[in-house]
Amino acid sequence: MTEHDYFLAWGIYAIAAVGCLLVWFRLTRWMWRYLREPLRVLALVLLATPTIVDPLKELYAPAIAITALDLLVKAGNNILQAASDLAMYGMFAFGLYLIFVLIRWPIVSASRRRKAEQAAAAERRAAEINEEEEAQERFEAHGERRPAAAPAATGYRVEPRL
Repeated sequence: MTEHDYFLAWGIYAIAAVGCLLVWFRLTRWMWRYLREPLRVLALVLLATPTIVDPLKELYAPAIAITALDLLVKAGNNILQAASDLAMYGMFAFGLYLIFVLIRWPIVSASRRRKAEQAAAAERRAAEINEEEEAQERFEAHGERRPAAAPAATGYRVEPRL
């Protein structure tokens, strides 16, 4: 295998791996976030982990492919090296994912708290508007004129009515 063939094979594999990742992202889209994201990290580790095949020529191959071929054909002795590479890269990836989750957690909880406060404020405003409408209906039912509402505190001067 020439160097050109080697790079061509890795290019084809990279395109196929990105396609598989896109399909996996689409398949896991419906899942709960804390199940979906680790499964996506696992798929990325499985598809993107290289392992050395020939130490003299420094040739690498996908670790999942080496593991599968060594298990099926029983021709090579690289299965332990490929499995250890998968485990090592998996630990790194899940460690980075854990750091990402720990950074995201306070941000998401603050966002949820802010949204809950906004929803509560909107409910209070809706209740005030309903109370004003009910008061208006009561005044109109008795044929009376409702007194003018106090102006909102906007900081502007309010002139008295004459």
